[in-house]
Amino acid sequence: MKTFAAILTSVGLLLTGAAATAQPTKPTVVLVHGAFADSSSWYGVIAILQKDGYPVIASANPLRSVKGDADIARALVASINTPVVLVGHSYGGMVISNAANGQANVKSLVYVAAFAPEAGESADGLGKKFPGSLVGPALAPPVPLPGGGHDLYVQQEKFHDAFAPDLPADAAKLAAAAQRPVTDIAFGEPATEPAWKTIPSWFVYGDHDTAIVPKLHDFMAERAHPRATTVVPGASHVVMISHADAVAKVIEDAANAQ
Repeated sequence: MKTFAAILTSVGLLLTGAAATAQPTKPTVVLVHGAFADSSSWYGVIAILQKDGYPVIASANPLRSVKGDADIARALVASINTPVVLVGHSYGGMVISNAANGQANVKSLVYVAAFAPEAGESADGLGKKFPGSLVGPALAPPVPLPGGGHDLYVQQEKFHDAFAPDLPADAAKLAAAAQRPVTDIAFGEPATEPAWKTIPSWFVYGDHDTAIVPKLHDFMAERAHPRATTVVPGASHVVMISHADAVAKVIEDAANAQ
């Protein structure tokens, strides 16, 4: 026969297990990279989020068309059985604005130095709204594709200044060599009705972004009425690499918001 102390110990273990089971599941963070980048651009942010207990998926963004890219992101989100924080960088903002529509498990959107389009706007059109972006002049001659359209690359020797001036030169050189191209079709494709109109959003970007100029970020954030906007001093377009801690904090704020 068990002693009274043993019974109390068993009950305590059962209660501890029940309490652990009852802990709410943290939202899954889905990260969507932008043009001229890949999922490795999120490594610093991923490390922080995982350390803090968040499930994370860095989605492979094809960079072929807004609708096609959004359909792939939407399918991934639909397969997740937890609430989702959907995060987009640069052109990835075009994608999440479309992909989150109709997805009941997307609790928040985070725009990381990202386009946040209104219906009918394209990344190319938004990028030309205010002067100063260095990406357009830095593009290499378009590469024709067999099925039509062209791939766009940033000239490697101009990548550092146009895209990532706050990274060490060696790191920018590696990123330039490994960049993934976006099609001119994707850059020119108009957005559908954006999800930021119905889903709470957060914005974070740097005040030294030479790809999407800060004035455009300010404009897009102001009209989206986000829960919060964070401007990182001195940060470039790759704020998620150079200031991963600041970006991770915004994502966690979006995950914890009620």
